[in-house]
Amino acid sequence: MRTNNPIKEQAIKDITLQIIAAEGLENLSMQKLAKAANISPRTIYLKYKDKDDLLVKLYVDEVIGTYQKVLLEGLTDTMPFDEGIKRLWQNTFNHLKDNRPAFALMQYGKSSPLLNKAFQDRGIKQEDHFKVFLSFLQYHIDKKTIINLHIDVYLALLFAPLHELVKEYFDYADRSQQIITPAIVTQCCEAVIKGVLIKN
Repeated sequence: MRTNNPIKEQAIKDITLQIIAAEGLENLSMQKLAKAANISPRTIYLKYKDKDDLLVKLYVDEVIGTYQKVLLEGLTDTMPFDEGIKRLWQNTFNHLKDNRPAFALMQYGKSSPLLNKAFQDRGIKQEDHFKVFLSFLQYHIDKKTIINLHIDVYLALLFAPLHELVKEYFDYADRSQQIITPAIVTQCCEAVIKGVLIKN
């Protein structure tokens, strides 16, 4: 395989995601990937220096772009705060529950200094991907709809609970009853919204 063959490069990415979905991120290895793709490990190493390099590039090039588009669908920077956050949560939950490998990579990215380095090396800034959302938050801070906190604090407050719910959703996926339903997600979202609104 030549490293500039886009079809085969995409196949490596797709098979990587399949392994993650079936066996978990911790069970991915370059040897297992090569065997599943029916190529030699050396071929993969021509394009990626190691597993972390593959995962970072896969996250930055494949996962984050799709997530950004889905997350921000229908959001405007001046829409009512509760409506905007509910839309973000619905978009995010519906996307991630159907894309377990993407979610696994997002979780990996949180704890990997390599991801931050990759963003720095490429000159990627948070506002490049989530400009509308950041404008939405700033608009409501300026309007005094919500308490004045740093944007990164808001990202943690608004999305960490949702990501935990997605993790629980996957934990219960193989059990007799799924406890993380759209109605539960909506209830939790409303509780988070109430916590940051300025009481008049």
